[in-house]
Amino acid sequence: MTVLDQSRAPIYEALDRFRKMRVVPFDVPGHKRGRGNPELAELLGEKCVSIDVNSMKPLDNLCHPVSVIREAEELAAQAFRAAHAFLMVGGTTSAVQSMVLSTVKRGDKIILPRNVHRSVMGALVLCGAIPVYVNPDCDERLGIPLGMKVADVERAIKENPDAKAVIVNNPTYYGICSNLREIVRIAHSHDMLCLVDEAHGTHFYFGENMPVCAMDAGADMAAVSMHKSGGSLTQSSFLLIGPNMNEGHVRQIINLTQTTSGSYLLLSSLDISRRNLALRGKEAFKGVMELAEYAREEINEIGGYYAYSKELINGDSVYDFDVTKLSVNTLDVGLAGIEVYDILRDEYDIQIEFGDLGNILAYISVGDRKRDVERLVSAMAEIKRRFSKGKMNMMSQEYIPPTVVVSPHEAFYAPKESLPIEDTCGRVCSEFVMCYPPGIPILSPGEMITEDILKYIRYAKEKGCSMTGPEDAKIERLNVLK
Repeated sequence: MTVLDQSRAPIYEALDRFRKMRVVPFDVPGHKRGRGNPELAELLGEKCVSIDVNSMKPLDNLCHPVSVIREAEELAAQAFRAAHAFLMVGGTTSAVQSMVLSTVKRGDKIILPRNVHRSVMGALVLCGAIPVYVNPDCDERLGIPLGMKVADVERAIKENPDAKAVIVNNPTYYGICSNLREIVRIAHSHDMLCLVDEAHGTHFYFGENMPVCAMDAGADMAAVSMHKSGGSLTQSSFLLIGPNMNEGHVRQIINLTQTTSGSYLLLSSLDISRRNLALRGKEAFKGVMELAEYAREEINEIGGYYAYSKELINGDSVYDFDVTKLSVNTLDVGLAGIEVYDILRDEYDIQIEFGDLGNILAYISVGDRKRDVERLVSAMAEIKRRFSKGKMNMMSQEYIPPTVVVSPHEAFYAPKESLPIEDTCGRVCSEFVMCYPPGIPILSPGEMITEDILKYIRYAKEKGCSMTGPEDAKIERLNVLK
């Protein structure tokens, strides 16, 4: 195999050449290098709007790349140790959905943990595949879902030998990793594909002493969210495939839903960020790990909070832990995670990634500085002093095993009626309900609505969680099957 020069950034280089050509634009976009929208040019800068351009021969075409985008894909594939890499401009949601749509169709079974991102369930609505859930264990103290037990995956495979694929989160939002190598081995031994939602694991490919990445574990496909820990612009991701996948078929699937007007701002950010990680990722992520460990030690010194790490590892449902994730349980200070999240933003001008009923996640990555972490630690100490209260009546459970009645596709498109949410117990939901972030559905189409689920929704709303999904934005009514 020819070793490619990772210092190259073909899309960025082509854009730079193009900008110097001073081409007169009689094509889209209509702002014409910002001249038609001066406020936009002022906001983003002249250089930025000057490279917000359309596909053309010198710049290649995302739908059918043959030159600079193709080169960027090949460089990314080698950097991520994949057979091929696709540049995705619809976010990791688009990458995850392309992954699912490439492997299953209407009526096919797919094995997955229920704590998947909404994008997986959206793909099942679109294609009509049938989910077979492996319900994850939960950590009772933290109230979070853990990884997939190998024995549970093997049991699901043996009970559903006609399933086409297995999906794994690597890692979860909280940093929990399953035994990915073993799950891949078992799936392949039963002629099933293994797909990995690696939205939060970009750094696994470049850092040292980190959990195994999907491609090294032998997975067939992985959706990698470069804009999270990889440094690219929001909405840019990679879809990686292994040697068992047909590149042409996967590209056809991607082109069913991805825009034909790929943003060169996003594409060039992927190109530059891949180069950056390939050349400097090992050193950068060493610093990220050290910063996250420092933050954990300081937060645990405060008392009450619990910033958890590798001590959770049990060899199965927590096979490994991503130490870059600063996940903190807040219940012992008498505050829900979402309450700490809101106080940090409203009182201290600190925006963290998310808060749920029992935990917060502060995302530490290559752009963070020690003084920023010290400000976070100081704020959390002050929040404990100012706002802590007893732990009584705090709900912590972040996962309620679902009762699946019909497939997501069937439920989403079936005749339905809208009812007050309090009148829906015992009915079958036909839409999504979730807290976002993290975007893991509390209810998906086709699942039974239970009193425990309604209690959870009431509590999450009361605590200020951002609830999304249903047609009714206030989530006072739900659509159910007639």
